[in-house]
Amino acid sequence: MDTAPKRFLKEIILVDDLSNQGHLKAALSDYISKLDGVRLIRSNKRLGVIGGRMLGAARATGDALIFMDSHCECHNGWLEPLLDRIAFDRTRVVSPVIDVIDWKTFQYYHSVDSQRGVFNWNLDFHWEPIPENEQKWRKSPISPIQSPAISGGVLGINRHYFQNIGAYDPGILMWGIENLELSLRVWLCGGSVEVLPCSRVGHVYQKHAHSSLPDKETVMKNKIRVAEIWLDSFKEIFYKRDLAAYLLSKAEMPDCKERLQLQMRLRCKNFHWFLNNIYPELYVPEDKPGYSGEARQRFLLYNIGTGFCADYETKWNTGGYPIILAPCSSNGNQHFEYNRRREIRFGTVVELCVDVRDEQVVLQNCTRENRIESRQQWNVQKSGQIIHAFSGKCIEAVRNATSQDLFLRPCNKDVTQQLWRFEQLSVINER
Repeated sequence: MDTAPKRFLKEIILVDDLSNQGHLKAALSDYISKLDGVRLIRSNKRLGVIGGRMLGAARATGDALIFMDSHCECHNGWLEPLLDRIAFDRTRVVSPVIDVIDWKTFQYYHSVDSQRGVFNWNLDFHWEPIPENEQKWRKSPISPIQSPAISGGVLGINRHYFQNIGAYDPGILMWGIENLELSLRVWLCGGSVEVLPCSRVGHVYQKHAHSSLPDKETVMKNKIRVAEIWLDSFKEIFYKRDLAAYLLSKAEMPDCKERLQLQMRLRCKNFHWFLNNIYPELYVPEDKPGYSGEARQRFLLYNIGTGFCADYETKWNTGGYPIILAPCSSNGNQHFEYNRRREIRFGTVVELCVDVRDEQVVLQNCTRENRIESRQQWNVQKSGQIIHAFSGKCIEAVRNATSQDLFLRPCNKDVTQQLWRFEQLSVINER
């Protein structure tokens, strides 16, 4: 209330989703009754975040809706940029920059670099730096950022547009992935999604166990629903990445009829269009027998000479660290795949590429170099050798008292430490 100009603020609606904490009963009602322009709506049953927001949206009367978690802190000037973008195009869904507030100390951490919201084939949302090609067309650091997805903590949308495109999907249980579902639907059905650097809101991220957190099966069901409605044939990539979701979908397929009808009524584009035009950076894994993720397979990069496997344990979701040797296991630290770009990619959540630094084999963020021979291209030979296209040298496992790393060495077929094999972990061939 203190940071939003009164002429732009028609009302604040606070939804109580059947809270069981004492201080949110009579004391909260008394407090709200003394505030101008604030309404408290109490639900008589547990709705979850989606249901609570839809209840509030149904009672709202303003032209624009700003959905906001209760554990947020707003700054002067946070609201105006959101309303401005919505006013010029009612099909825009906008998000402020989300800063982090520590839930223990309430220390406020400002986001420094511009970021956009994205997701992986596990349908997990995360933030990432803006790609170079996106940076080029931005006129200034405060230009809106086109974002494949936005977080669910704070977002703005035209109220009538929100209802016309189907509001939140009522089939999503409690909460979890609703932000991704809405983002995909907006992009595919004629709208756009933006992050606005001129607007900032702090959000308390709770990293401790909380009774209101949905269980894993609930989140998985939500992901299955999104995959079945919006990913088209690309849903198979999601199921390859998540065996549990695949098995659950076989046992309990969600009823998506109404949302598929909505998709037809809105004349939505397909997911292939989204990959080509909105999120071309999302790597589409290939089904290449013996090398990559064919039909829910996981592959270890096994070294014949040492009997160990390539492993990446150090901050595995970020690049820049060496690949090491470790006893072979089924954990995610050892999942590699080789594709037709001649890249060796790592990981099912954040994809990194095998690269070289000072003759040592490391993982780096995958590049999109157009050069014929990039530093991230490899030629996998039937003999088992893996040749670096740029230098012509081979990956050799060096395991001794002081080292268990991978290095480039002159190729020699007689050195068994230069012989590798992609070994399959598990398979379910038919859906």
